[in-house]
Amino acid sequence: MDLFKKLGKCLFFTVLLLGAIFTTFSGISNVKADELKTWIYPQNVLLDQQPQFYGSNLMERDTMLQKRSLTSMIPEERKIITHDTEEASVTLEESQDWSKYPSLEVVATGYTAGPESTGKTEGHPQYGITFSGVKVKRDLYSTVAADPDVFPIGTILFIPGYGYGVVADTGSAIKGNKIDLYYETVQEVYDQWGKRSIEVYVIERGNGKLTDQDLVELNEDEAVQVFRRQLSFVDAS
Repeated sequence: MDLFKKLGKCLFFTVLLLGAIFTTFSGISNVKADELKTWIYPQNVLLDQQPQFYGSNLMERDTMLQKRSLTSMIPEERKIITHDTEEASVTLEESQDWSKYPSLEVVATGYTAGPESTGKTEGHPQYGITFSGVKVKRDLYSTVAADPDVFPIGTILFIPGYGYGVVADTGSAIKGNKIDLYYETVQEVYDQWGKRSIEVYVIERGNGKLTDQDLVELNEDEAVQVFRRQLSFVDAS
């Protein structure tokens, strides 16, 4: 009986000693009981909680834990999924500060390649051919007509509400601060433009020449392709 009493006292004091040691350790290291369990079972893998990580699945466990660790190291701003630039909501007019370019107030009128504007029908050998020799075009960079003394052939303009215009044509009625903006049909002229006074911005002054290749290169410039889907008249394919 005395032996059992002595063993009981020893066990009691042992438990008190271990409790005191753990309390002191917790106070110093700020480690809680639940956290201490993860020290005993590294990676928080416990047999009763995640048995699928034992036996033949140890490699799978390590791979998963490694992926979780790497993911937690990526800064939050790098986890944001970026959208395709072609889906950007910024319009061409909002894309930059156009006021940094020289500007001029002009009277702009819409025109077509047809007889109502040029007197030429589709059977005419010069139908749709501008003074510069390039064919009229409505695109990201469209052909426009101007007085070459004001805007030389090849001059690139930004025209709010219309887009980029490249001076490719002239006309007897286009003198001084007047420009004509090319549209494919008379209906488009009426519906989309008509005639109005507007401030245009000179992006690049021309040297008196313009070729079809110049126009192709401008319209294929990667910097402006983001705006292609925003323009209903341009093929977005």
